[in-house]
Amino acid sequence: MSTTQDLDPRESMEFDVVIVGAGPAGLAAAIRLKQIDADLSVVVLEKAAEVGAHILSGNVLDPSALDVLLPDWRTEETPIRTKVSEDRFYYYGPQGSVRLPNVLMPKLMGNEGNFVVSLGLVCRWLAEKAEALGVEIYPGFAATELLKNDENVVVGVATGDMGITRTGEPGSQHQRGMALMGKYVFLGEGVRGSLAKRAIADYGLDAACEPQKFGLGIKELWEISPDKAKPGRVEHSFGWPLGNGTGGGSFLYHLGQNQVYVGFVTHLNYKNPYLSPFEEFQRFKTHPDIAELLAGGTRIAYGARAITEGGWQSVPRLDFPGGALIGCSAGFVNVPRIKGAHNAMTSGMLAAEKAAEALRAGRANDRLEAYENAWRSSAIGKDLKPVRNVKPLWSTYGTAVGIVLGGIDMWTNSLFGLSLFGTKPHGKADHECLEPAARHKPIDYAKPDGKLTFDKASSVYLSNTNHEEDQPVHLHVKDAALQHASEFEVYAGPSQRYCPAGVYEWQVENGRETFVINGQNCVHCKTCDIKDPNQNIEWVPPQGGEGPVYQEM
Repeated sequence: MSTTQDLDPRESMEFDVVIVGAGPAGLAAAIRLKQIDADLSVVVLEKAAEVGAHILSGNVLDPSALDVLLPDWRTEETPIRTKVSEDRFYYYGPQGSVRLPNVLMPKLMGNEGNFVVSLGLVCRWLAEKAEALGVEIYPGFAATELLKNDENVVVGVATGDMGITRTGEPGSQHQRGMALMGKYVFLGEGVRGSLAKRAIADYGLDAACEPQKFGLGIKELWEISPDKAKPGRVEHSFGWPLGNGTGGGSFLYHLGQNQVYVGFVTHLNYKNPYLSPFEEFQRFKTHPDIAELLAGGTRIAYGARAITEGGWQSVPRLDFPGGALIGCSAGFVNVPRIKGAHNAMTSGMLAAEKAAEALRAGRANDRLEAYENAWRSSAIGKDLKPVRNVKPLWSTYGTAVGIVLGGIDMWTNSLFGLSLFGTKPHGKADHECLEPAARHKPIDYAKPDGKLTFDKASSVYLSNTNHEEDQPVHLHVKDAALQHASEFEVYAGPSQRYCPAGVYEWQVENGRETFVINGQNCVHCKTCDIKDPNQNIEWVPPQGGEGPVYQEM
C-alpha cells in the first residue's frame, strides 16, 4: 500500500464503490448503483466545500440521460425549469453578424426539448437524490492519491492532509487524510482530473487514441433589462473576435428572472502566445449585438473551466485495474453541440451497471472490460461518432472552411451514417501547438471600462475564490530554470495570458525576471496544466473545500 512517509497512519473506511467527483457522472453512477442494489455501499468524494460549488458549464441540458436515470423527474420540483424556446446561430464580423438559417443546421445541432440550467444546481439536486438512496457524500475532501496494492491494482484513494503549512510541515491544525478503500474506484473529477491524469499515465490508457484536445470556456452570469430577456432563447456564434486560424465561439443562454449566461470558448490549440482567451472574451462583449443586450445590465458571477474537445478519437481506454474513468475525466463532450453532461451521466450509469454485475459475480479490483467494450455502441458513441471530424476539420482548415466542411460531414453522418473523411486525426497535443513569440506580434487589448468589460481581479472576486495562504502551492513548477529559459525567453510568458484568473506573473526583481504564482486566485480551470508549452506546470488539488464557490453557474 502506498503511504506518505513520516506521518501517522491514515484512518481507513471500506466501500463497494468509491467515486471521486460529485459531478453529473459521479452522482449518476452513485444513484444507479443504489437503484440496482440498495445494499451496496457507495461513497462520493467532492473537493469543493459543497456539491456544485466547482461545477461550471454552459449549460443547455440534453435530458436524455436523466430520463433514463430518473424517469419521473418531470413530475417533481427541480432546478430544470427553462425549456429552450428558440435556437439561433450566427457568424460574427467586427461590426455586424449574419444569422445562419436553422434549416442548414444538421438536426443533431438543434436544442428542441432541452433546458437552460445551472448545472451546479442540478448537481445539488442529484446529490439529494443520491443521499436519499443511502449514498454517502463527503464534500470538502479532495482525493489526492491513488492507493495501489503490490500488484499495481487500484484499491482505493486517499484524501489530502489538512493543515499542512506552506513549508510542507504539519501545522497546529493538521489533520491526516483518510484512506477510502473500494472494490472499484470511479474517477469522475472532470476535465484534466489529477487522479485521472495519473491513472491514464500509469496504465497507458491513451496509448491507442489521439491526443486529448481542449478548449477554455469563460462564462459570466448577467442580469439584463426585462425588455431584452428572452427566456429559453439559445444563441451560438463563431467568427469575430477570433481570427480564422483560431477556433472557438460564443454562447448566450437566456434563463428566467431576466438572467442570461454569456460565455466564450477558445480552443487551446491556438498558436499565438500573445493571445489571451480572457481578453478575447471581454472584446467579444463589445460587439454591437452583445453590447446592446448587456447595456444597463449587471454582471453577477464569473467563472472559467477547461473543456474536453477531442471527442470520439481521443477517448482513452476507460477501464484500469481496480476502476474506471467516467464523465469528462474520459472526455465525452460533443464539441459542435457544446454539451457533455448527458454523456457524462450515461457513462456513470454504464460504469455502475458493469460494476454491479461484477460485484454480483463476486469480483473485485479487476478491470471492468465490459464498460470499455460497451461505450462506443451506447448512446455516448452514437452522440460522438457523427461529429468526430468537426474539431479536426476546423483545426486543419480554419474557421471559414472548416465550419463548412464540418457541417457537410455532420449532414452525411446524419443522413447516410458515413463520413467522406473517415475519422480524421487531431495530430498535435495543444501544448505543442504554441509557437515561439518571435513569429507573432503582441496583441493590443483595450483597457476594461468596468461596465461591459472587466479585469481579471474583479472577475475572480465574483467567483468567490478562496485558498488558505499558509499551505503548499497547488501549482507545481517542475523546473524553474526551464520556465525562464523557455516559457519566458522563447514564448514571452504566455501563462500570464492563458490563465483567466491572474495566477501567473513575470515580475522583474533585481534586474531578473521572476515567475510569481498567485495561487489564491486559481479557479481550478486547469488551463496551465494543459497549455504550458513544456508541460512544466502541474495542477494538483489544494486543501479540500477550497477554490471557487459558484452559486448558479
